[in-house]
Amino acid sequence: MTTGEDGGPGGFALDPRLAGDTLPVGDLPLCSVLLMNDSRFPWLILVPRREGAREIVDLSLAEAHALAGEIRVASRVLQAVAAPDKINVGALGNVVPQLHVHVIARFLSDPAWPGPVWGHGTRAPYPPHAASALLERLRAAFAADEEPPP
Repeated sequence: MTTGEDGGPGGFALDPRLAGDTLPVGDLPLCSVLLMNDSRFPWLILVPRREGAREIVDLSLAEAHALAGEIRVASRVLQAVAAPDKINVGALGNVVPQLHVHVIARFLSDPAWPGPVWGHGTRAPYPPHAASALLERLRAAFAADEEPPP
């Protein structure tokens, strides 16, 4: 996992709302990985670094397959770091049209269970020390992740 690629001038740019609501984790080959800055839910967002992409069908077939693989990696990372009861995956885009995929660790005890996290209560940003510690754990888990054998 690398950190902080933005595609340069005239290339990929992260939607300002995503940038304002998240903390950067790093980059996978296709996607920038972000942590939603809401301590109520361990929540990653994958954003394919492709200018103008709004829907998965805007990606090439190879990119769509790569996105599926990166969703699997993010899911395994959340399982390793948070040990959730369930992983929710969704690509809505109703508020932010830029293609992005939510990968959310859910718990039977979380405040929104069993409903969706969107629009539930008020976001609770991570305190700086907790954000730093979680980002370190996530980055280490991404670095250590290997596809298990079939």
